[in-house]
Amino acid sequence: MANVSGHHRPELHITAENGVLFAPAGVLLDSGTWHFFHQYRPSPDHGPRWAHQFAERTPFVWDICDDVLAPEGDETQVRAGSVVSNNGGVDLYFTSVVGATSTIQLAHINNIRGTIELINEDELELDPDISRIGEVVGDTDGYVKFRSPCVIPGWENQGNRDEGHSGWLMLAVTGSVEAPTVVVLDSADGREWSIKGPLTFNSLSGLEADEVLVAPRMIRLRDEVDHEIYDVVIVTIEQDGIDISGYLVGQLNGHEFDVKTPFTRIDFGHDFSRPRNTNYAEETIDYDSAHIFGLMNGVGRLDSPTEHLSWTAEGWANAISFPRVVTLQDGTVFQTPPEGLLDAIHESDAAAGWTGLCEIPSNSAVEVALKDQAGEIAATITHRHNQLVIDRSMNPNHAGDPHAIAPLTDDDTDSLFIVVDGSTVEVFADGGYVSMASRVYFNNGPFSNFEVTTTGGASIVRQENHFPDDFSSVALDIDDLTEFNEDEPHEGPVR
Repeated sequence: MANVSGHHRPELHITAENGVLFAPAGVLLDSGTWHFFHQYRPSPDHGPRWAHQFAERTPFVWDICDDVLAPEGDETQVRAGSVVSNNGGVDLYFTSVVGATSTIQLAHINNIRGTIELINEDELELDPDISRIGEVVGDTDGYVKFRSPCVIPGWENQGNRDEGHSGWLMLAVTGSVEAPTVVVLDSADGREWSIKGPLTFNSLSGLEADEVLVAPRMIRLRDEVDHEIYDVVIVTIEQDGIDISGYLVGQLNGHEFDVKTPFTRIDFGHDFSRPRNTNYAEETIDYDSAHIFGLMNGVGRLDSPTEHLSWTAEGWANAISFPRVVTLQDGTVFQTPPEGLLDAIHESDAAAGWTGLCEIPSNSAVEVALKDQAGEIAATITHRHNQLVIDRSMNPNHAGDPHAIAPLTDDDTDSLFIVVDGSTVEVFADGGYVSMASRVYFNNGPFSNFEVTTTGGASIVRQENHFPDDFSSVALDIDDLTEFNEDEPHEGPVR
């Protein structure tokens, strides 16, 4: 959001205008315009509803639109779901909570462009162009309490995975909160849905049999190594009071998923949960990459947002990560920031970035300390050859927090891209092999500077600080982070 009301609120990340943001609800990319819908409460006493923000061309400067959904009648909550393009309009699949049960409902927008043109002065007024269609999935076939739908139009032709067809796919959560079941549904038109069965994983999945899986999502990617098209299931595990989000790679056949890559964490930071896929208005099928967003909160539904420093100091809680460009290489998901991020830092008021290309042999390290205006260290990011570590435990606002640790490969290329935006910190290492998102509250005013040190035999080949005031167009670019030969042409992100 461009309007920054305090140094904790980020500029380039999505936050609720007021209140508590609880989850991404759905994302649509329509001809260069990003439409982001999120579940939030305007105040802790309000029932959850859907907000709408949009960004033109690059997803860093977000403008606020009218809310699109709020509880009606006997509804107490309107929760997250999915947003898809359909017949020139946009369908909103959402979770409707009435009493102790929940169903999946559908609303429709005839003209998505119209929703960004006229905005009501009353921030709680709903967009008049949103029409509710009604329930599309309720208690049936022994399954109850449907919620958290992921809807994908034009799924697959089993005979040729490069082709789509008119069929639709849905993943949804059913059953109790303590022991939920993820089910697979299909539809010919996105209106009438049939259950195919519970999502089951064949061969080694890396998941325990009694694992609590929530927020299922599905994307499809072409592997850059074998050039086959794979399905990628993204789920969040609720475990010991925290959320752990990850992915499995394979192929979905009916309701059975043949696993190639078992469950792998998608982000190793303190605060990344319940990622959402992006649907696209264009009908052209491109499986080379996809986009995901995540909630920058590591606790999920068990969180106490009114205890956040951002809430007590500035009246808002939670942010959404940058959209991440995801690709697949030999069964591993790589994540890189979207194009234009360095320009967005340059044009911001207070965001900052550090890019570094390093040589970090075994038993050495490069440490980047994040300092506040008083010179105090708020957090450190350390690349230790085969580990990436975020430590914020020295910060009084995060005292005693465990280190966030991500495994790295022993490849020769060691790179870091760190972005600080308000109280959000996102780190991308080794060409996107690892990503980490953590909240870091800076006590003494906003972030001030990066302090870089090396130990052992580590060295920094190239590094650049990126600030609004001294941005240089010839500085180290994100695409350069794994390019050692400066004579080679730039060919995009190197993974």
